[in-house]
Amino acid sequence: MTVRVLPDRFVLAHDPGATFPDDDEWVALVRAPEGLTVLRHASPFGGDGERWAGFYADAHGLDVPGVLAAVVGPLADARVPVFVASTFHADLVLVPEHRLEDGVGALRAAGHAVSDAPRSGRR
Repeated sequence: MTVRVLPDRFVLAHDPGATFPDDDEWVALVRAPEGLTVLRHASPFGGDGERWAGFYADAHGLDVPGVLAAVVGPLADARVPVFVASTFHADLVLVPEHRLEDGVGALRAAGHAVSDAPRSGRR
């Protein structure tokens, strides 16, 4: 499958007491018994916390099994941490920005085509 590296960078936040964020600058929200997880675009100026890079696979239907496993499996084998935000059409798989090149290598080694992949030393 083709997996695209998104040009955006993201940050994650966890707010144990919130049911909804105070702003509307979020990309994805996940509410769970232990609180709210908020995914936002990273500020280009830094200061938001750990930055995450995103992989986005070709759109697929909800009835196509194994797509997410095909992406996160090779990343797990390469010991690259992930955070996943699933949409109706595909999955956004985030990896820590400093592990992006490791993730690209793992996905390519698993036979995936990775587009817009960074060159060594590029951020």
